[in-house]
Amino acid sequence: MKKTVVLAYSGGARSAAAVSWLADRYRSDVVTVTLDLGEIKELADIRERALADGAARAHVIDVRDEFVKDVVLPSLKAGALSDGRYPMSTALTRPIIAKKLVEIARIEGATIVGHGCTGRDAARMTKALKTIAPDIQPLAVADEPDFRHPEVDAARDRVDANVWGRTIGRRDDDGSSPPPESVFKLTKSLDETPSIPAYVDILFERGAPSGHSGVTMTFPELIDSLSTIAGEHGVGRLDRIKVRPDGTRTRALYEAPAAVVLHLAHAELWRYVSSESQQRFDVAVSASYVEAIDRGEWFDPVRTGIDAYVDATSQQMTGTIRVRLFKGAAQVVGRKISK
Repeated sequence: MKKTVVLAYSGGARSAAAVSWLADRYRSDVVTVTLDLGEIKELADIRERALADGAARAHVIDVRDEFVKDVVLPSLKAGALSDGRYPMSTALTRPIIAKKLVEIARIEGATIVGHGCTGRDAARMTKALKTIAPDIQPLAVADEPDFRHPEVDAARDRVDANVWGRTIGRRDDDGSSPPPESVFKLTKSLDETPSIPAYVDILFERGAPSGHSGVTMTFPELIDSLSTIAGEHGVGRLDRIKVRPDGTRTRALYEAPAAVVLHLAHAELWRYVSSESQQRFDVAVSASYVEAIDRGEWFDPVRTGIDAYVDATSQQMTGTIRVRLFKGAAQVVGRKISK
């Protein structure tokens, strides 16, 4: 009986090459897993593409609601912003990807789980997989010395998108010039934004956002609505120079309209209801949460312990924060606390 290997499959050239490489290396059936995390790309034909690439079976799973509820919401409540600005939309997908890979591996009877992450991102995935399934072997396919990487178009940006935001990796961009408008999809340029500001009243119940402007919404609905409104006003663009493990620097652009507005409103509500000692302590709490995400320690006790603390202190966080959106800027202009 053949072995089975489970592979995280994006549908790109590297994923296609990984299917045949794994099948040959382990003389195994390769079962692919593709998760819908709210990407803009079309996923309708992903199963057929995986099978055409040689997969024995192909799973395509909609995890948008689970991702938002179990990963995005806790990170928002903990104030997890890398460098105090970036909502970590890509890094936050790694825990749920690892979880679903293991779930499918259990169903399929696989003892090896492969993925296409590289470098620091591969370390995150490996840590998460080893924590929740120490009996399963994680494999960073792209980092294997005998895996032949398909040629990548150096002129193309690397884009990672999900419901919480987009990350655009810019090759050979030193950050000295404004990025081209063509790379942005969720936010309008300042020249195209309305000449009249918009106001949104973000509703919170015990630290969790529950709607805006008097309308109760599920968290996924709220993200979608705020992304549209804030993006229309050019809110949510972030520009960063990242230092790679080898010391080289590369530019990354981010679009996260809803995340920017919600983090701003949540932080303001917390400052309004908390004491000075709580605020001092929470600087360390948020930093620890960011580290847990960045290191792949989502499933470690430290992260779940922080969640318990955040949930307890969030009980006092019921109220409304008014945010003004105008010409790329989001500004808190009102607060109302419910007793």
